[in-house]
Amino acid sequence: MGRVRRRPRFHALLGVAVLAVLAVAALVTVVVVRSFAMVTVGPAQARERGKGPVAAGQVDCARAKCIALTFDGSPGEPTARVLDLLAQHHAAGTFFLEGRDLHLHPDLVRRIAAEGHEIGDHTWNHPRLTEASDRQVREELGRTADAIEEITGRRPTLMRPPEGRTDDRVSGISRELGLAQVLWTVTAKDYATEDTALITRRVLDGAARDGIVLLHPLHGGTVPALPAVLEALDGQGYTFVTVSQLLAPGTAEPGTIYR
Repeated sequence: MGRVRRRPRFHALLGVAVLAVLAVAALVTVVVVRSFAMVTVGPAQARERGKGPVAAGQVDCARAKCIALTFDGSPGEPTARVLDLLAQHHAAGTFFLEGRDLHLHPDLVRRIAAEGHEIGDHTWNHPRLTEASDRQVREELGRTADAIEEITGRRPTLMRPPEGRTDDRVSGISRELGLAQVLWTVTAKDYATEDTALITRRVLDGAARDGIVLLHPLHGGTVPALPAVLEALDGQGYTFVTVSQLLAPGTAEPGTIYR
């Protein structure tokens, strides 16, 4: 009889224990989810965090209708044509360069910097950083930053993870290396088509104030689409700026993701 009377109490204690375990598990789950939440900062937010006015002679994108054209890849032959087109439209751009071929085109890299464009880090060999080891991530980014600094005299403060693949670990390493992460708001998906009209339409359909446009000059349809893109956006009243100009007077914070 004694054992029978104890069973309800045992079951009650067991139930309390199970509920406690579930509560702890739920808390842990919430913590893990929050830990891996990829928070991005928009240009307007970055500007609000800035202190003081925009530097003299710099575009104030809180007032102007700004957009940032960004170009990913190695500085191969099409880069000179891209620079010529940007110059014709008095447009600034941001070039996220891969490191492995920089030594083959030092004059082009210097020209990018000399003409007022921004240079960012796009890794050495274009790996998916989320699948690379910590050592590999540091080497891919650090080696490219070293090469850019050696050629231009200025170390990059921005990086773009290949394919936009990043996570908390990549963010942490980027922070250590002094690099902010830049994604995009518009992609022409020019890596998948050489249809110039389609590339143009995708950019124009997605363009908006404070936008960041992703283009790949080495793909066949991209540079031929650029004149129409520049002319149309120019006609719509856009001011073409670098990513850093888009954030001013805020500054890109290492490790933070901007889009």
